[in-house]
Amino acid sequence: MTRGSLFVCQQCGNEFAKWFGKCPTCGEWNSLVETVVVSGERLKTRLRKSSGEVKPKTLNSIKISKSSRTSTKIPELDRVLGGGVVAGQVVLIAGEPGIGKSTILLQLADKLGKVLYISGEESAQQLGIRAQRLGIRSKTIQILEETDVDGAIDTINSMVDGNSLKAVIIDSIQTMQTADLSGMAGSAGQVRESAYRLVRLAKTQNLPIFIVGHVTKEGTFAGPALLAHIVDTVLWFEGDKSLTLRLLRANKNRFGPTDEVGIFRMEDKGLISVTSLEKIFLETGKSVPGSAVASVLEGTRPILVEIQTLVVPTKMAFPRRIAQGIDAKRLEVILAVLQKRMGLPLFKFDVFANVVGGIYIKEPASDFALALSIASSYFDKPILTKTVAIGEVGLLGEIREVVAQEKRVKESRRLGFRNVITNKEVKYLNQATKKLFK
Repeated sequence: MTRGSLFVCQQCGNEFAKWFGKCPTCGEWNSLVETVVVSGERLKTRLRKSSGEVKPKTLNSIKISKSSRTSTKIPELDRVLGGGVVAGQVVLIAGEPGIGKSTILLQLADKLGKVLYISGEESAQQLGIRAQRLGIRSKTIQILEETDVDGAIDTINSMVDGNSLKAVIIDSIQTMQTADLSGMAGSAGQVRESAYRLVRLAKTQNLPIFIVGHVTKEGTFAGPALLAHIVDTVLWFEGDKSLTLRLLRANKNRFGPTDEVGIFRMEDKGLISVTSLEKIFLETGKSVPGSAVASVLEGTRPILVEIQTLVVPTKMAFPRRIAQGIDAKRLEVILAVLQKRMGLPLFKFDVFANVVGGIYIKEPASDFALALSIASSYFDKPILTKTVAIGEVGLLGEIREVVAQEKRVKESRRLGFRNVITNKEVKYLNQATKKLFK
């Protein structure tokens, strides 16, 4: 026997000839994954060939060469990748259904040139309908309807001759399978083995490969965790499908930074890179009660967002606290600080908070702006125009410094905001209300 498969427990490493729901050795549930094994003379031959070929090197003798990148001609995608795609790079892109994964990859194929698009989910006609909607009429995009990973690899190898193929797109890895395993497509063993073979192909042919991955209902990658480890880059699409805003984050990137975020707007013609962020998150009207501007950091870019709050009297025993785009628990903390340190009787009022534009704020740098918007709505007095509040609010009511504060201040002033209030201008919330309200 030269090739076969065994079921290997991912917890204890024991091997079994058949699948069990519970590992007989360690007792872990759903831990057995079908794995291809190579044995006999073929394994001995492989070991003999590999022995002696690779010799250790000293660290100072390794030559560092700058990776040549190919621009995707999509500015925000280039930003997240670190300037473009590298030869042999394997990119896993994941997100909820309908978020825009296939759309951006079809746009990418149109920009790169000769690209092989391997579709295991949609038919060529469905891809053609999407391309027509996006205005893509490229003659260099090759469509292959295939779910057998070995057949797909054979097709890729036949097209690589002449270095004319620029990239390969796999949509999606959960539909690929190999006949060497008995499990169905989408099982942990099939996903892992298919991804491993594609990664090996990318490295040997120096060919960029983009792989679409599904997500589970918990919002994590579907399939084994090893999938994220063996690829070079993991991109995550997020956003509310009912809105036009889309964020692309790099959770892992061996060829670039992981602190950059790409911002897109979903339109009829596909995903459009957003460069003027203030047009999405800021309104250019008059100052009204309950509105405050905060500076949040997405990747390395400061973004000014508008926080709107509505404070209305209630007759209910338990007032409502509804937050959109803000952590509800953080809203409760700010309300408690305002009630204790400023004496606002907010237990008699319903509070509704919203971040304009559909973005979700996770960092505490927006605490100051949130507190001011609540106080502004309560007093029914607008904050001074062209004002940005930057700072974290402590439980004592003090304003604390945040990460990259000077960078946020410079960006705010560049956009024309004259009053940038930080912990250097005011130390406590009660001082800020006297200074900012008309």
